[in-house]
Order: sequence, then C-alpha cells, then structure tokens
Amino acid sequence: MTDLNIALIGCGRISGHHAQSINQVEGIRLAAVCDLVPERAADYATAHNVPAFESYHEMLAQVPEIDIVSINTPSGMHHEHALDMIERYGKHVVVEKPTFMRPSQLDAALAAANRAGVRVFPVFQNRYNKAVARVRSALQNRELGDIRTVSVRLRWCRPQRYYDMAPWRGTFSHDGGALTNQTIHHVDLLRHLGGDVRRVNAVMRTLGADIEVEDTTVATIEYATGAIATLESTTAARPDDFEASISLVCSEGLAQIGGIAVNELQIFSPDPGACAPSSEDFVGIKGHGAVYGYGHRAMYDDIVGALNNRVDYPVSAADCRDTLRLLHAFYCSDESGGWVDVDGDAESERLGRSDEAISAIYRTPL
Repeated sequence: MTDLNIALIGCGRISGHHAQSINQVEGIRLAAVCDLVPERAADYATAHNVPAFESYHEMLAQVPEIDIVSINTPSGMHHEHALDMIERYGKHVVVEKPTFMRPSQLDAALAAANRAGVRVFPVFQNRYNKAVARVRSALQNRELGDIRTVSVRLRWCRPQRYYDMAPWRGTFSHDGGALTNQTIHHVDLLRHLGGDVRRVNAVMRTLGADIEVEDTTVATIEYATGAIATLESTTAARPDDFEASISLVCSEGLAQIGGIAVNELQIFSPDPGACAPSSEDFVGIKGHGAVYGYGHRAMYDDIVGALNNRVDYPVSAADCRDTLRLLHAFYCSDESGGWVDVDGDAESERLGRSDEAISAIYRTPL
C-alpha cells in the first residue's frame, strides 16, 4: 500500500501535535508544511525534514502528490481554506475544531467534497480517550442504565494577554468565546455520551477580559429522552486552569470524567476498579500540549482506514452537523433570552459572522 501524503497548513501549536501523530501512524506521511509566517513553517520543516512554504498555492503546485491537507488555521478561516483545498485542488481535508463556525458552512463544504469526490474529516479527538470510550460503552450496554442528569464544568484561565496574541482571538467571526474554543469538545460529548438534545437555555457573559465574545456561559439542557443537564463554561477563572469535567448520574450508577482533557475516569460506581485502567496521563506529552491528548493518532489511523475502505470514519457528517447545531443553539438562546430548539437550521447572529478585515490577514493570495 502506498502511503498517503498529507500537508499541514497553519503551523501553530496544534500542528506540532498533528505532525507527531502522523509520524506514529502507518500508511500516511507528512509531505509538506505551510504558514504565512515563514519562520513557523521553517521550524516544522526542520523538525520533520519536509519542505516549508509560505503560500499553500505554491505548496500544492510544487508537491502535487499531496492527498490530504490538514487545516489548522484560525477557526474563522477553516471554511474558506477547506473550500479552496476541495474545489481548486481536489484534496481531502482534515479540519481542526470546531470544524466550521456555522452548520451551513459544513453543509457547503460537504456538498463541494461530494462534487469533487473527496472527504471532510472533522477533528473530535477526545472521543478516542479511554475514559470517554469506557463510559460510552457502559451507556450502550446498559451498565449505567438510563441517564438522569449530565453536568459539564469547564473552569479555565485565559487572561487578556492570551486574547491579545493575535487579531482573530476573542472575535465572533474567527474564534468564538469559551464555549466555541475551549469547551467545544465538551459540547460534543454532551451529545456523544448523552444522546440527542431537544432544547437549551443559555446565558452568556464577558467577565474576565476585554473581548467581544463570551468568556462565561451557564446553560440548562433538555435531552430528547427527558433527561436534563447543566453546562458551566468559563475562561474567567483565575489564576489557572482548575477543572474540565463531565459527569453523568444514571439509574444504575454515576460516571465522572475529568483531568486535563477528559482523560481520567474519576468515578465509575458500577465498577470502581475500571477507573485506573480507563485513565490516561496526558501530562507526559512533552512539547506538544497535554491538553490535546493521544486521540489525534487514533484519528489519523481511522483516516487512513477510511480512505483505504477498511473502516468508517467515526464522526459522520450528520454527527458533526448536530454538534455545530447544538453549539449555535446556545448562542441563539442567549440572543433570544429563552429556550431554543436544537433540531433546526437556526444559526447565531454573531458566531461565524463575516469580517473581511480579519480574513484578509490570514488569506493566501494566488
């Protein structure tokens, strides 16, 4: 089997984790890297012995054997960059969280990919965590019984200097607030573990930084089953990150997943002995960000399998769309001041709105 060739566009911190994960997977090889800041691309090129480019147009012209492009640019550029890769160059794309800023952008990218005969692979790597997989299995096999309540708590610290690092940070057009950037994986796990959400009621505030987006959200959630949930998401905690957890109270027991990135099964009352073997130490991931975990490696293994028709990629288009719809429902609820149904095409007035001035900074001209 010939290795699939993949290129990275955007050489920020997360791209280093992608590169490391790619190097650990059979059947795929890093072929090139690209960033508008040449020094960033050069650092990755040196580390991985691949060519570096400032323009992805030049990269794809000079390295035409690239099969896949991993898009790790600012969130608000994902849609534009993905469409360019798909429509202009006919490449498969891997798209970092939150995939796209709006559900309609996902639909447009999927339609373009279908026309071009390529695939879109969303990144939700925390689904691969041992703790998450153990709890999902326990829910599916009825070991935990019926879900009664779910609780998400993210209490992290992002001071003003974090948002001042780049023009896209802290904007509705290209970043989103704590819910979209830091809590998106927990938003996804609300569905992945809890099932379909019927409606939400959210209140958002900006309490810890001078930014236009929310840094704090408190929400009530109602599942299709009748179960209820709460979400508390904030980056206004000081002086450090304290908690990022999801817990489920069920008819046959309680499960709680915590740690730096939902990597520790902290409570599992049906079988307390399952906690240790279902937990992982992400702190030992040196130089690539412990918060990212080990899931990218398993994800790339599934991408290779999917493109070679061995396995189905576990995040379907409908799955990704429903997570983005849930995300937007929280913002729509804050905008309307009441309960919002999740099943529908309503999109936030704010999240993912156009800002050409910021897009121009991160656009790669032909």
